Amino acid sequence: MTKVIAILNQKGGVGKTTIAANIGVSIAKRGHSVLMVDSDPQGSLRDWSEADEGEGLTVIGLDRETLAKDIESVKAPYDFVIIDGRAKAEKMAGAAIRAADLVLIPVAPSALDIWGASDITEAIAARHEVTEGKPATRFIINAATKNTKLIEEIRPATQESGFNPLNTVLYSREIYKQTMGDGLTVHSAKNADALEEIENLTTEIMEILNNES
Repeated sequence: MTKVIAILNQKGGVGKTTIAANIGVSIAKRGHSVLMVDSDPQGSLRDWSEADEGEGLTVIGLDRETLAKDIESVKAPYDFVIIDGRAKAEKMAGAAIRAADLVLIPVAPSALDIWGASDITEAIAARHEVTEGKPATRFIINAATKNTKLIEEIRPATQESGFNPLNTVLYSREIYKQTMGDGLTVHSAKNADALEEIENLTTEIMEILNNES
């Protein structure tokens, strides 16, 4: 059965596209078929794919409010579908939540950023009331700075929202920007630290989905 992962945050510039691309390649390298869905009319994920064929992943654009229905019609041949969420689009976010088995919410290591994701967390909480707690939901702490206490300090803020953060933290690294600009991911850059982060992140994601099955 196809598993759908939605990477959502109503705020722009939080790393949704970068995370989507990197975990998509990571999952594909583990032997799974992956469909990438760009739900933003600006097409950042599609631009990434065109730059260097997107590391061989299939990337399509589905940027209408019929997203949940549209994904149902295309997901069957794939093991995983990854939705790169659109910022500032409440109805699109709602459609992605309905389609998803797992929602990931990237946030900077700041309580303000956690609180700023309340539109998404409230929409998911409302969905949970009629779906027995589905989709599974986790925060991803992204663009963190090494040797900072902020990471541990914001974990209580995520829990106040009702959703826990993943254990894996993604740190601020130029290699993420460099590879995305070339239509690649950290898998091509051979950057050991960044690659370890992405692989650990992917392993956590797969474990959550396996537990939800």
